Amino acid sequence: MLTAVLLLVGGLLLAAPGRAGAAAAPLLSRGKPATSSSVEDSTFGPEKAVDGDPATRWASAEGSDPQWIRVDLGATATVSRVRLNWEAAYAKAYRIEVSADGAAWTRLATETAGNGGTDDWTALSGKGRYVRVHGTARGTPYGYSLYELEVYGTTDGGTPPPGGAFTVVAAGDIAAQCTASSSSCAHPKTAALAQRIDPKFYLTMGDNQYDDALLSDFRAYYDKTWGAFKARTRPVPGNHETYDPAGPLAGYKSYFGAIAYPQGKPYYSFDEGNWHFVALDSNSFDDAAQIQWLKDDLARTTKGCVAAYFHHPLYSSGGHGNDPVSKPVWQILYGAGADLVLNGHDHHYERFAPQDPAGRATAAGIVEIVGGMGGAEPYPIETVQPNSQKRISGPYGVLKLDLTDTTYTWQYVGTDGQVKDSGPTYTCH
Repeated sequence: MLTAVLLLVGGLLLAAPGRAGAAAAPLLSRGKPATSSSVEDSTFGPEKAVDGDPATRWASAEGSDPQWIRVDLGATATVSRVRLNWEAAYAKAYRIEVSADGAAWTRLATETAGNGGTDDWTALSGKGRYVRVHGTARGTPYGYSLYELEVYGTTDGGTPPPGGAFTVVAAGDIAAQCTASSSSCAHPKTAALAQRIDPKFYLTMGDNQYDDALLSDFRAYYDKTWGAFKARTRPVPGNHETYDPAGPLAGYKSYFGAIAYPQGKPYYSFDEGNWHFVALDSNSFDDAAQIQWLKDDLARTTKGCVAAYFHHPLYSSGGHGNDPVSKPVWQILYGAGADLVLNGHDHHYERFAPQDPAGRATAAGIVEIVGGMGGAEPYPIETVQPNSQKRISGPYGVLKLDLTDTTYTWQYVGTDGQVKDSGPTYTCH
């Protein structure tokens, strides 16, 4: 790097590159959740900059400033070194910043005349959980691209950040009765995007197949796209799965088999890392057996983070609006300290601030995300609900959820590979 600016923050001199004492600090960022302001396409996601593979990279959208990439270290750390390995699309000017909460940022260093290659900032001193590289001027006409973003330091107590990081892709309202031969057919595009992300597994939030979820339609449409990763999919049914003339959920059950009925019912649970996932059939929330099973299941889990997913959202700003059928289930989940609820039904993307079943904002509440943009025709936003933080209708896409043993965050990624929205990073209750 050509020019480094020294910063004085809170009476502490934060220096540009030097070597003293940095070599012994452990690498904290490898494999941790990473988010970014944009991606060139889904093959260049922010996670590629922290995967330890020098051949993979994050790349932002081309031609616009500013852009940023951040990594969640999973615990408060004293950051002593940041090493950046730029691709040909480098930053001429950027800041390295640290934050305790992912909202308020403190500069550790500033570059004003970068020339690409490797920038190794080895005498930093700042404390926080999140580290961000904030590019303000591109060095080329393209975007920003990093092969590696490495953050070194020590976490509070001298212990490494929690592990168990993994990625999940989720979407609802997926397979319209069309194929890739039609340029307007969206589910082949969302499937290709989901497959490129290559998560640990996939979640679907119902209305997997339109219009009546016949087995023949599953085979003709869904199976040709999202069916490519059927074995790694954990589905739930929507209302369209109940329309099958052969019987409610008949085609759904025949197509997915034990994948959708691992415990002999259309509701089930499973664990990954420190997360407990609960898959529910919101068509039958009046079924006493499902409600009792849910209570018992939540009472048994020892995992620190809980996510539930089902079709009908309790709160939605879309055409279907709020669905009170889900309120009793929310009350059970809220009482058990659940963290996250994923829904479909309304064909748009929306995220809500943490709230209780009555819709009151509270830090102890559940974060709800509506992700019904898997391929069905979009619905307009109609009545914006309290605590709704972001709404997008029109661009198809998927939810990319990044989870650790104690935290979760996500991005809504469009089929064009662009990140349309990034959620905050929350700590599990």
